[in-house]
Amino acid sequence: MRVLVACEYSGRFRDAFMAAGHDAVSCDLLDTEVPGPHFKGDIRELLRVDRRWDLMIAHPECTRLTNAGVRWLKKAPPGKTLVQMWRDLFAGAEFYRFLRDAPIPMKAIENPVMHCHARELIQPGKRQVVQPWWFGDPFFKATGWELIGLPPLKPTNKLTPPKKGTPEHKAWSAVHMASPGPDRWKERSRSFPGMAAACAAQWGGVAEQQRAAA
Repeated sequence: MRVLVACEYSGRFRDAFMAAGHDAVSCDLLDTEVPGPHFKGDIRELLRVDRRWDLMIAHPECTRLTNAGVRWLKKAPPGKTLVQMWRDLFAGAEFYRFLRDAPIPMKAIENPVMHCHARELIQPGKRQVVQPWWFGDPFFKATGWELIGLPPLKPTNKLTPPKKGTPEHKAWSAVHMASPGPDRWKERSRSFPGMAAACAAQWGGVAEQQRAAA
């Protein structure tokens, strides 16, 4: 099965699908952090020349779509203007719709809790929200997926979250407590290996079954 992992520089989902026996390629504007099949550039260019994909896992930029940042549409952050904020929102919504409408039969598109303007522009479909600790990764990070032609993920190694206020709970919250800096966004956006492996095993298996039945 051919799998396209869109907007991924870490290579974790790509490598998980490759380990499961699939032909997987990652694509991002950045170089891949781990050597492997990777297209550096705009995914729209890749899809224009190669449309033969069975499954796409996509991690589009969500900064302007998430409800946590809706305040910037009323008062721009330092160094930005409201015109830029709204222009970025429209661009982000357009890119999300592009990925969702791509001619690929099975798609999983990661997305945040969207604010009202993003929801109006995108009209997102049914959304599943999972946590890394469902799949053996001891971290808190709610991850939403819009699923097209795919079933919801099932937990594979569900851990017991630690109590609030404990050092362990603080460690599990590392993603949310990352120190400000130029690489903070990269650290917060990296996929978790347990979740990637679960996606490869479950969605890869479904895709193979559908191909066999076709």
